[in-house]
Amino acid sequence: MKTLIVEDEFISRRLLQAILGPYGICDAAVNGKEAVEAFTRSWEKNCPYDLICLDILLPEMDGHEVLSEIRRLEAQRNLKIVDAVKVIMTTSLKDPNNIMKAFKNNCEEYLGKPIDKQKLLRKIRKMGLISK
Repeated sequence: MKTLIVEDEFISRRLLQAILGPYGICDAAVNGKEAVEAFTRSWEKNCPYDLICLDILLPEMDGHEVLSEIRRLEAQRNLKIVDAVKVIMTTSLKDPNNIMKAFKNNCEEYLGKPIDKQKLLRKIRKMGLISK
């Protein structure tokens, strides 16, 4: 599994890398602009991400803008939904407006912080990205 962790906070980024590292490659972006650039580069190298863990509160572009841009880029490539990157919003924002906005932009899951390792892994298993 190839994962992009988009998180500006060092501790949260390291935690996600520690949880997901045993399952494959984990790249990181510290702001929204970097995330979109990494996503685009992965497609240009013909090695797209399987999973993106995306915070909402980010510098440059917030997580909602990033998710919207990723889905726009996928639509340009005529990707079917089954071939699109799976996105889990990993954020401290737990209000209904942010949750609804994330799902409206087609995230697969929404996980509040602090991140619960078992809950995160269950969600990823449910998506079929890992088996253990």
